[in-house]
Amino acid sequence: MRGLRKYLTPFAPDQSGAVSVLYEFGGIIVICDAGGCTGNICGFDEPRWFESKSALFSAGLRDMDAILGRDDRLVAKLADAVTKLDAKFAAIIGTPVPAVIGTDYHALKRMTEKKVDLPILTVDTDGMELYDKGEEKAWMELFRVFVGEKEDVAANRIGILGMTPQDISDLRAADRIRERFAAEGKTAVCYGMGNGLDDVKKASSVEKNIVAAPAALEAAKYLERTYGTPYEIGYPLVDELVRDMDYQGKKVLVVQQQVTGNAIREEILKKAPDAQVTVASWFMMKPELRRDEDLHLRDEEDYIKLVETGSYDVIYADPCMARMTPKFEGVFVDTVHFAVSGKLVTVEAAKDSKELKEPGKLKESKKTREVKEPGKQGGHDHCDYDRMNPMGEAYE
Repeated sequence: MRGLRKYLTPFAPDQSGAVSVLYEFGGIIVICDAGGCTGNICGFDEPRWFESKSALFSAGLRDMDAILGRDDRLVAKLADAVTKLDAKFAAIIGTPVPAVIGTDYHALKRMTEKKVDLPILTVDTDGMELYDKGEEKAWMELFRVFVGEKEDVAANRIGILGMTPQDISDLRAADRIRERFAAEGKTAVCYGMGNGLDDVKKASSVEKNIVAAPAALEAAKYLERTYGTPYEIGYPLVDELVRDMDYQGKKVLVVQQQVTGNAIREEILKKAPDAQVTVASWFMMKPELRRDEDLHLRDEEDYIKLVETGSYDVIYADPCMARMTPKFEGVFVDTVHFAVSGKLVTVEAAKDSKELKEPGKLKESKKTREVKEPGKQGGHDHCDYDRMNPMGEAYE
């Protein structure tokens, strides 16, 4: 049955993706809703909420506010919040409510700018798309608003675009990327994960950008078109994801966000040029990054049929997907994707996950594993942050 979910939790919507991009930049983020969307974002879709705070608010729309389109009340609330908080900007994020009533975001932005002495960002998400569409819109709005005149290029300064928990699934990845580039005498600027608004304003000064997620590709094109900043596609930590094994003549399926999937494929082909590697994703598949054999997965049935008929020897996918195909007899490599399972990679997991797993010979169940540290299961390769059961203690 199309659309039936028996194994996977619902994926985060576009407004969650927009918030994920803007979370660390020091602005007031207003979700234009009655409260429900904000609760989902804070409780399920944004793992940083449990270890660091952001000025994230609900517009608190009442029925008549929505029906009558009382934007002035939203502007008044935002103007009041600005007087009480030290914010660098204000962002208004759309949800199904303003989409249904046809909110004019350009007019809303102009109204707010007259009352609030801050840069105003509006992201016209509608809750009908997945997180990556919201990220794409938010990245574009962020750089359009804050990157000003072209600055001189700083040698060995590299911008990393697309770093959000939804796409990278590792809250410590940005630190390791900065350390890796620093060892080469370079400075890595991971926008939105450790690098703030001041770095965004100087985005035109980087030597080049590295696009780590498909949602950031349009922003990279904008920066190249506007400031001449070249970009390349890839994930700097891909070597942590690829397992040491014999890929010669093997048929491999990688299910991840497109850029990470492509990076894994390239690493495998370096080891075994004759390997057949297919990249599939539940999320956006950019045509310019896609090969003929690559696939977009609409629902669980697509993935199950693909595995049952594809004769794959190796599958790279989120661990939660292993149970979807219990008859798979090949090697299943855990490749955590927060957007799919609500799980996060830990630093320890990046080392421990070199161990291969076969679905037919899984270790003891999660329920019988000894809990060694809060939020960490012994031998397991992801934190127990879960959309179905969020736990603040999963973060140290």
